[in-house]
Amino acid sequence: MKIRNWPLLALLFSVPVQAQILPRESPVPGGIAVVPVAAETEPAPEVYFDDQRVLVVPHAGKWQAVVGLPLSLSPGPQAVQVNDRNGQRREFSFIVQPKDYAEQRLVVKDRRMVEPSAKDLARIARETEIIRKVFATWSDRPLTSLQFAPPARGRISSVFGLRRYFNDQPRQPHSGIDIAGPVGTPVTAPFAGIVANTGEYFFNGRTIFIDHGQGLISMFNHLSRITVKSGARVAAGDKIGEIGMTGRVTGPHLHWTVSLNNSRVDPALFLPQDAVDNGN
Repeated sequence: MKIRNWPLLALLFSVPVQAQILPRESPVPGGIAVVPVAAETEPAPEVYFDDQRVLVVPHAGKWQAVVGLPLSLSPGPQAVQVNDRNGQRREFSFIVQPKDYAEQRLVVKDRRMVEPSAKDLARIARETEIIRKVFATWSDRPLTSLQFAPPARGRISSVFGLRRYFNDQPRQPHSGIDIAGPVGTPVTAPFAGIVANTGEYFFNGRTIFIDHGQGLISMFNHLSRITVKSGARVAAGDKIGEIGMTGRVTGPHLHWTVSLNNSRVDPALFLPQDAVDNGN
């Protein structure tokens, strides 16, 4: 299946955002599993999945582990490991379901963005290490709700998980969603956090990372302007930059990635379903 044109999505811009304690559960590669691991009356446990610390929030009388599932994960039985305050280690199982993602083919006019030079590859390697370290960040900020707001106005031009081809050459699956809009369209923080890093990257262009806490990280790419600095605290709705077309792009848009326990997951799962449906 080839993706050519996706329908226009209002992305909550005319729809009231209602309280959302947890993201929508979708236990598939690239999705989210929600696993109750302890009574809320107990201290918050430490939870791990694939040796990565997992976000936990209190909900419905339980500590809920909100587990990001990498796109590379094989369907089938999986488990989180839970360490309580007494040093006891337990496992809680869940099942990952299969999911087939669609294909997208794009034509990139700048061949250097498809076939980088040796100098470019050295730069890309340095930048990849920076990005790896940011996504591996863990901060012990308690979270009681995971209600996200859309970071920009526009239509969804590429959804999460697409198997991508640039100039007919296979590349990594699409690790976020793209919101198309004119250059200069404001980009806002979808959730409170601390600006963990800003910079200009070969493929990603002008980029911002926000650390929301407990391994939940947002990345915003291809910006024309960055209006915040590393270390700044931002609230949901604060302007952080503007849509652009820096880096590897075929037109002006915002690429928004959400990383959870160092796994890239579908950002749409953090947006209220009724609002997405109404905007479809």
